[in-house]
Amino acid sequence: MKRRNFIATSAGIATGASLFSNPAGAVVAGNNKKKLVLVGTGSRGTSFWGKRIVDNYSDLVTFAGLCDINPGRLELAKKYMGVDCPVYTDFEKMMAETQPDLVMVCTMDSNHHEFIVRSMELGVDVLTEKPITTDEQKLQAILDAEKRTGKKCIVGFNLRYATLPTALKEFLTEKPVGEITSVDFNWYLNVYHGASYFRRWHGERDKGGTLLVHKATHHFDMLNWLIDSDPVEITAYGALEHYGKNNPFRGVNCRNCAYTDKCRFYWDITQDKRAMELYVANEKYDGYIRDNCLWREQIDIYDKMSLQIRYANNIIVNYSLTTYSPYEGWRIAFNGKKGRVESWSGIPWRSQEKMNQATLHAAEMNQEDAGETDYDEIFVMNNFDRDYKIIKVQAARGGHGGGDSRLQDKIFRYPDMPDPMKHAAGTRDGAMSCLIGIAARKSIDEKRPVKIEELTDIQPHPTRGI
Repeated sequence: MKRRNFIATSAGIATGASLFSNPAGAVVAGNNKKKLVLVGTGSRGTSFWGKRIVDNYSDLVTFAGLCDINPGRLELAKKYMGVDCPVYTDFEKMMAETQPDLVMVCTMDSNHHEFIVRSMELGVDVLTEKPITTDEQKLQAILDAEKRTGKKCIVGFNLRYATLPTALKEFLTEKPVGEITSVDFNWYLNVYHGASYFRRWHGERDKGGTLLVHKATHHFDMLNWLIDSDPVEITAYGALEHYGKNNPFRGVNCRNCAYTDKCRFYWDITQDKRAMELYVANEKYDGYIRDNCLWREQIDIYDKMSLQIRYANNIIVNYSLTTYSPYEGWRIAFNGKKGRVESWSGIPWRSQEKMNQATLHAAEMNQEDAGETDYDEIFVMNNFDRDYKIIKVQAARGGHGGGDSRLQDKIFRYPDMPDPMKHAAGTRDGAMSCLIGIAARKSIDEKRPVKIEELTDIQPHPTRGI
């Protein structure tokens, strides 16, 4: 077998630039600044949808109000974001007094629907963090509210906008290996990032819906978008076999633990200035503990997950999520009738980078650039060709492969920019991604295949028209 390297001649595939630059005629927001309000002032809200917006889009938008049940976090949010707007613990009061143009929802996942539905009822569009919600009843309430009010919900799927997924999307539209029949997709969370979910409220399914909903909604959305079809049926397996009750010892939390010398997962929150200010200093208001023991018995989500997803266009996907891998990354392969397309990100033996995995996780969580890399790769091989090709895709680590900035540019700076690859995600996109996780959870619990049409009134489409 011979290896043949080449850089794609398409500027769009090589850099992704052709899809994200501001083309001639793109409409930039006018002089009247759009009024934003933010509900949920935790780490994600105050950084990604807070400080980043203030730093990069203050010429276009202004924060009219912040809302949270925790008054201490509210005051810290104002200081951290650099805003001087009113703060509220009462959402209805904030909406009445500020009359915003857009509500940004960054609360606990299980509460997203409350603020999405109420905002729509008050005549305001919504931008929500993923997942859009955590179960089928809440999702149906959102779908009904959208139909009833005519308002819209944007879902913050930044992974679509990253350079590598964008290059894959553009390349797959050329059908380089013929009709796609199946996909293999594996996602790996390292022992720093993966473990962090089990310390937080995400470790309890009534709050985050399990990682099949909270985390994997990212992955399922990317699948739906790349495959250009809707899921029809899910068969899933999952278990909690590593974290939670599986360990022989446990503590109250990391700060108050007698086993710090023997626990490889010990996290000293006192060394994290932002976590101390944002969470520890404000525990007295709502009782939320950020450095909970990841061996606590209240954890009831899965730490290993495997799915088979059947799509309306007959593509079958095999997906897995690992939460305690030695490295962080993903691999995806598209099997066609004429060959195979593969790609990967963060796989150590596929890359020359030697970044410490803990440092990589910290950079992602704090919205920092984890460093430039020359390129990602797309592998292509035809069934009867001894040669294979490597397409090099210029990319950057950090900021979710460049997706963070492009997502926010599309929302705030260039909302009318042409979107030929349908990067922008709305309510239906958010619904279809979280429905895979909801169906998978039901499949695991009830030990049976689950059809998407069982869950809400959304009917799957063979093609999404991309």
